Amino acid sequence: MIAFLGSVFSPYYRWARRGGGGDPLQHCSMNIALYGKAKRWTMTERGASAVHRSPDYLAIGKSMLSWDGQGLTIRLDEIGMPLPIPRRVRGTVRLYPQSVSTRGLVLDSAGRHRWQPIAPCARVEVELAEPGISWSGPAYFDTNSGDRPLEDDFIRWDWSRAPIPGGTAVLYDLERRDGPFSIALKYDSAGGVEDFTPPPSVTLPKTGWRVDRTIGLTAPSVVETLEDTPFYTRSVVAGELLGGPVTAMHESLSMDRFTMPIVQAMLPFRMPRRGLLSKRR
Repeated sequence: MIAFLGSVFSPYYRWARRGGGGDPLQHCSMNIALYGKAKRWTMTERGASAVHRSPDYLAIGKSMLSWDGQGLTIRLDEIGMPLPIPRRVRGTVRLYPQSVSTRGLVLDSAGRHRWQPIAPCARVEVELAEPGISWSGPAYFDTNSGDRPLEDDFIRWDWSRAPIPGGTAVLYDLERRDGPFSIALKYDSAGGVEDFTPPPSVTLPKTGWRVDRTIGLTAPSVVETLEDTPFYTRSVVAGELLGGPVTAMHESLSMDRFTMPIVQAMLPFRMPRRGLLSKRR
């Protein structure tokens, strides 16, 4: 689940920037991906009139996030894909951090792109009235911000996070326009964080869309490919890290593929757009 203020993958936002505009608040969305039998996808883009925010509150359309100092409550009310039968995603998600991290990292040499794991060790409780499912388990919560389009400064990246005994490990391998850059961090449940040296990256099998993907685990294997698109893939990967077995959530992103005209033409089918003057709904 991702709340976008200035959706970095929006074709509408990219077209607006090319025309000399590009107000990020005119391109906001709540992205929800549910897998398994109750599969759903939402990423409806809305304009500024549908966005309301304060230091501890954000609403995009009917969905909203609020922070009470102890945890994050997310109330969802979205219409999900796939078409031609739209399906609603409605319910509540509550995230309880074991600790809150204040360490932010810069991802590029010029300091234009920033990333901060806010609650790398957390617990989540999910109660969805539609599609009528619930579960609880370990969770992760972070934030990203940037001053330029991702495609201007990055060619591709591989990112993964995995629960480990007493904490969470995060791996980030970026191919920047000015050279490679890697991050490997180990967070503990008390709020501690330290760098570590992961195993050498291993190439994983390409997806159906032939997206390259690598991961810094020993003896990795793809358990399941959850999302397979022309420029992005999300997978569950098993392997070994820091002396023990792990199951990691992994993503690979190709910005060079994202900018291809044919991919841009395909994106509106997954990212419907409500007009700039639409009322909050």
